Amino acid sequence: MNLTRKLFLATLTSLIISGSLYAQQVKKKPAAGQKAKPAGAAQKAEPATLPNDPDVLTGKLPNGLTYYIRKNTEPKNRAVLYLVVKAGSVLEDDNQQGLAHFTEHMAFNGTRDYPKNELVNYLQKSGIKFGADLNAYTSFDETVYQLPLPTDSDKVFANGLNILANWAAYQTFDPKEIDAERGVVLGEALARGKNAEERLRYQTWPVLLNNSRYADRLPIGKEDIIKNFQPETIKAFYHDWYRPDLEAVIAVGDFDPSAVLSAIKYDFGSLTNPPNEKPRTYYTVPPTPGTAVKIATDKEFPYTLAEIIVKHPETIVKTTADYMQGIRVQLFNQMLGDRLNELMQKPNPPFLYSQSTYGSFTGRQDAFTTIAVAKPGELETAVKAAVAETERVRQFGFTLTELERAKQNAILGVENAYKERDKTKSSYFVEEYQRTFLTGEKSPGISFAYNFYVSNIGKITLAELNAMAGKFVSDQNRVVLVEGPDKDKDNLPNEQTLLTWISDAGKSLKPYIDYTTDKPLLDHLPPPGKVVSTETDSLIGISTLTLSNGVKVVVKPTNFKNDQILINGYSFGGTSLAGDQDFTSADMASEVIGASGISGFSQLELDKKLAGREVKVSPYISDVAEGISGNTTPRDFETAMQLVYLYFTKPRKDPDIWQSVVNQTKSVLATRGLDPTSVFSDTVSATLSNHNLRGMVVTQQQLAAASLDKAYAFYQDRFADASGFVFNIVGNCDVKTLTPYLEAYLGSLPSTNSKAAYKDLGINPPAGQITKTVYKGIGDKSTVELVFSGPFEYNEANNVQMDALESILQIKLNERLREKDGKVYSPGVKADYKKIPDGRYSMSIYFECAPANVDTLIANTMDEINKIKQNGATAQDIEKFTVTEARSTQVQLKQNIFWAGYLGSTSQNGEDPDAILRHVGDLDKVTAQSTKDAANKYLSGANLIKFILLPEKK
Repeated sequence: MNLTRKLFLATLTSLIISGSLYAQQVKKKPAAGQKAKPAGAAQKAEPATLPNDPDVLTGKLPNGLTYYIRKNTEPKNRAVLYLVVKAGSVLEDDNQQGLAHFTEHMAFNGTRDYPKNELVNYLQKSGIKFGADLNAYTSFDETVYQLPLPTDSDKVFANGLNILANWAAYQTFDPKEIDAERGVVLGEALARGKNAEERLRYQTWPVLLNNSRYADRLPIGKEDIIKNFQPETIKAFYHDWYRPDLEAVIAVGDFDPSAVLSAIKYDFGSLTNPPNEKPRTYYTVPPTPGTAVKIATDKEFPYTLAEIIVKHPETIVKTTADYMQGIRVQLFNQMLGDRLNELMQKPNPPFLYSQSTYGSFTGRQDAFTTIAVAKPGELETAVKAAVAETERVRQFGFTLTELERAKQNAILGVENAYKERDKTKSSYFVEEYQRTFLTGEKSPGISFAYNFYVSNIGKITLAELNAMAGKFVSDQNRVVLVEGPDKDKDNLPNEQTLLTWISDAGKSLKPYIDYTTDKPLLDHLPPPGKVVSTETDSLIGISTLTLSNGVKVVVKPTNFKNDQILINGYSFGGTSLAGDQDFTSADMASEVIGASGISGFSQLELDKKLAGREVKVSPYISDVAEGISGNTTPRDFETAMQLVYLYFTKPRKDPDIWQSVVNQTKSVLATRGLDPTSVFSDTVSATLSNHNLRGMVVTQQQLAAASLDKAYAFYQDRFADASGFVFNIVGNCDVKTLTPYLEAYLGSLPSTNSKAAYKDLGINPPAGQITKTVYKGIGDKSTVELVFSGPFEYNEANNVQMDALESILQIKLNERLREKDGKVYSPGVKADYKKIPDGRYSMSIYFECAPANVDTLIANTMDEINKIKQNGATAQDIEKFTVTEARSTQVQLKQNIFWAGYLGSTSQNGEDPDAILRHVGDLDKVTAQSTKDAANKYLSGANLIKFILLPEKK
């Protein structure tokens, strides 16, 4: 398994001490606070106010309700509706803590027109998934309800706005439904908390948020209030704060805007604000005099990290000056981030991860935040290295070449958005208008943004960027946090030592040197190959080209995106061809080589060379295949092909990158055993692979035995013969235009006709009924995973039945474990089936719950399975699956990413790619009898492994 990348993803999830805080923030284009004008300064013309996007219809009803309406046809026949309420947990009275969030839950448990759970039932029958599509969230300052809908059904779409109106004004708060939902909300608190991150949050947030209202009003609330509040208490919150003058309806999609406006007036025009309404207070986080320091530890926290937050007044982007400053901040963040990333490529990086950015914060503030995740025992090194990069900028500034690259990338990003302006997803616009409503930020639209960037980015000077570090960094209104495991408590610095590290980080620094090169990617063009045959499939619009060296290229031209071409090539083999003694080296090969640059370019040099080009190409090696994946544009397609050619013919071997990956992996492994989730996950992986080292987390001993020479040799071997490769190219392209590039760069790849194939190593879950119980963790929290597995005949008929069983079982477990039992927040069901290397399936069911409920919930899960085994699925549940799957397929058929994955899958599995055109018709084969047969076949329980995580025994 590719451990390093997976571990770093986990690191990124865990390292943000205030992760939940940031997750609840409304992200906006960052802009630094403006300096106060000196007394007596000459009056300057006021900066121009940003225009409103002319493509959005916005206004207010007489009752104060705000609306934003935009026609958008991506995806076609779909719309996204939001109800945004300027009411979150900061508005709760002392006896209402947690009830803003509880109100959000109750919106799905009874309204005037949809009693009890009828709303979810109705929407599921309309093809909308609860959780995946239909959802909501509650934050400090807002509650947002999200409803994606089809517009090709007038009735369903018309009912959508009525549903928003029901949420906005007509929730019923049936006492029985309230009592039933208490367990679900407590289950959410358990699923999201009862862990090291939550315990550290309670230690650090009072300092971070300066004991403000935000520190005392976490959205999840207090357990005793959730358990015991009276219906009148939550009704009072709803009465006070769910009112038209604090609400907005946002509608973006494939519809007639004037008809939607009429519907909004009809559904929302009669809503009234309460008499003697409470004023909506907008709370802030008071400034912290000087620097506040908090050092916190937890038994289960696997990392040691520091976070330095310098808070500044919030700037709402309303004027051209604000917008210009936002671009400066974007450039500053990118250049500083590039320098920190450069340190990660040293053989012994000073930290596991670091980031320094200026952006939005909580409580009407912005902040400059530096994070450093340390290797075990090396916090001082990490803090000084992270802080030093900002200090280096403050003392010596950026270089002109850095600024020019950042400008090129900024222009590239806005240019891409402009080119895709008629192919932008509706969800993007909805989120933009949500920010406008909540913050007052202007939304001028992509046409204005593109023209503004092009006209003004050249005016931004190096001196302006170099001055920003001095404005962002301060020892006033600063919070410094350190978090680590309990076992390292005695080795953590005290407050004075920590502040000394920070102040010393700027000493004895030297200016940054920006090493660049003008040499071309390719010294000379290789002798091209030729297309020797072409086959076309008019049904799905693909052409298959065979090149003279044996490489096959499947091209599917589309108009789904204006500026996107996806590339994926594969050949069979993968790490299955490596012996056990060399597996770790082979498994690390693509990650290390893919991060080492190509030919005569280091990765740093390559990144700089590609500035201003939209091209990403990466090699990969899986267990059964090796290949290349890429994402580019029509303009940069040749560059992408050059990179593909070089990853085959001139991969680079970089000892520094190898040592960096090894050292960081060792550091992560050193404390992995502290985290209950990691220990449980490792147990699941080991058991499901029958303790084969290829399915388990790498060990320190295996890392020590691995070598760059072995990894490089394995990589070279797997990419030495292109004759077995199949490339799929999907996007805005045509065969005639691509052919010269395909012949030049793919047709010239080496070919030995080795006809390599993968090996079936027989790595499968053990047969029989097995229970694995892990005792780890101090929180009153358990995780359960039930895994059914066995042989599988991979074909369209069986695949559809497996998909149906997964979907229907998900519906039943939501109804049973969440709605009826009220003891689980979000049960999950995941079906996996494959043909390669051998036909196998697994069906996993997982949930988190209180330890006392484990046995009951497992029994109830098995009871729901047995009902399907005895009777099959109900007609209503089958309808929910077929309607949802049909609508999902309609959307996927208009997505490049779907076709890239689908064509690759059908090619590897030897399937007819035209089968996708029959897929919706095949859904009719899902019946009560077929689901009964599938449940008895795949969920018989003959091969069932129960994984249970329980707290440590006391």
